[in-house]
Amino acid sequence: MTLPLLALLPVPLAAQQAETGSAGTLSLELNTTKSVESGCQLSFLINNGHDTDIDAAVYETVLLNTEGQVDRLTLFDFGALPAGRPRVRQFVVPGTGCEALGQILINGANRCEAGGTESDLCTQGLELKSRSDVEVIG
Repeated sequence: MTLPLLALLPVPLAAQQAETGSAGTLSLELNTTKSVESGCQLSFLINNGHDTDIDAAVYETVLLNTEGQVDRLTLFDFGALPAGRPRVRQFVVPGTGCEALGQILINGANRCEAGGTESDLCTQGLELKSRSDVEVIG
């Protein structure tokens, strides 16, 4: 029995969504932490699974030490995040060794713009992940 051609089309789309994040979500993953001379370098992998480009994404971020105490409150500017395209962004937290970080709390979007206006795409369907010992919560 021959399957209709349309039955085969969703498979590549599903594979593409697995690579770039689920449709309708914004996946923010702490990919690596690395101690550098000036502090702790955090590398994030971001996948915008929305149908719309995000022009600006700035998150209010709270860094917690391994004891769960607030170390500092800061802003991470992830810049433009095109729809369906993964991006890597790096930030150096000065004066802090990576071994001292326990958690990163994404406290909310400080600024989010899409199509030239304010948007909720930065928090709508936000998925937080970590591949390091530092947990990302929100």
